[in-house]
Amino acid sequence: MHVLAVIPARGGSKSIPLKNIRPLNGTPLLVFTIQAAKRSAYLDRCVVSTDHVEIARVARDYGAEVIERPADLATDQAPTEWALLHALEVLAKDGYRPEYVVTLEPTSPLRTTGLIDRCIAEAIRHPELDCVMTVAETRKCYGRLQDGRFEYLFPDQPRRRQERQPLYEESSTVYVTRTEVLERDRSVLGRTQYGVVVEDPREAIDINEPLDFIVAEAVLAQRLVEEQHG
Repeated sequence: MHVLAVIPARGGSKSIPLKNIRPLNGTPLLVFTIQAAKRSAYLDRCVVSTDHVEIARVARDYGAEVIERPADLATDQAPTEWALLHALEVLAKDGYRPEYVVTLEPTSPLRTTGLIDRCIAEAIRHPELDCVMTVAETRKCYGRLQDGRFEYLFPDQPRRRQERQPLYEESSTVYVTRTEVLERDRSVLGRTQYGVVVEDPREAIDINEPLDFIVAEAVLAQRLVEEQHG
């Protein structure tokens, strides 16, 4: 069985220029995802889809294949699925067609190989589902503002956080999609999804703003201490 990882890493980030290769504790952000993918027990190929020459150089330096993405597939409006489908088209020219496509955004540098493999294993175990995706637990109280009034989406929740029923939010950390579904629906989600809960919430940290780099660096330092103390 062929399982492909695609890391979409365009060069046009607005909030943080060239965010995908900005150093995180001295290592380009993209590299954390490449290294986690390359340790997977299931992935037989890992490609970085990019429109930027420097991102491509970093990806190759750390052992990933690079697929050069056309500029029109790397705009702010272009969905990630376009990059995935383009990658499949390029690889198909060499006769490679995976059963599953695993989407790994480079902005989730703290995901582990174990989480990637858990998601792939669930996808293989549930072939009737279109997509296996990571979700993160939350016990926050959500609501809407209506003319300035705050209205709870779920009224009558207990005030104590520990007593609330957990909700789950899409974490964007790992998506495993059947290739035929991706091609049919042009969506990583397809029509049926299976949620894998991110047990360590640190793995679901998503970097979009400068402050997120500071948080991620603190978590990496914390992990190092934990490893040193067994």
